[in-house]
Amino acid sequence: MLSRIVRPMVRTQIRLLANTQATRSTLVATIAQWLSFLGVQAKVTELDAQSNQIRVSLTVGKPEACDDRDWKQILYNIDQAKESTDLSQLTPELTPHQERKVQRLLAYVIQIGDPGNPVDWDELQPQLQSLGFNGEMLLGVKAALKVPQSLDHLMDGLDAEVAAIALSKAVGIALLDRRVNPLEDKALSALLEAMKQPAGG
Repeated sequence: MLSRIVRPMVRTQIRLLANTQATRSTLVATIAQWLSFLGVQAKVTELDAQSNQIRVSLTVGKPEACDDRDWKQILYNIDQAKESTDLSQLTPELTPHQERKVQRLLAYVIQIGDPGNPVDWDELQPQLQSLGFNGEMLLGVKAALKVPQSLDHLMDGLDAEVAAIALSKAVGIALLDRRVNPLEDKALSALLEAMKQPAGG
């Protein structure tokens, strides 16, 4: 199940990387997500402490889901763009309506993770922050958690690019407890199907 969902998501991220001036910092953030979801093989080439942080350098080969042309383009882009780049460059700009849709979708995935039990926001918030949720996204998800969400309603007219963004984050949420229950499986599968739809259709 997870392989069926995650592999297309990684292919989408690969294509986004190939079509942006991706810098080392952007790629490292993306690789970290691959590692957390897939166990991508990587070799640590440097490890040292700086202040109260640990710096890790990795060597990663071409992912299985990446074709040679995209991989060469990614390598070229890294060499061409040395400055820091925000990871948000890898995702399309969302309208306020699309942002709310993503927030409600993620709230739904949280709600079905342990149905029948209230969400402990104090426990959940740092977990979502560890998945890269920013302050605005956290506030939106928190607000959406206050009301029941309907998968059918949320999937109605969902744009493929928005589905791809939501799927990436939804997989991370579903894996917080190291398992995927049947309701989560259904939601992730629905997002995957929506992501496969041609633009505008």
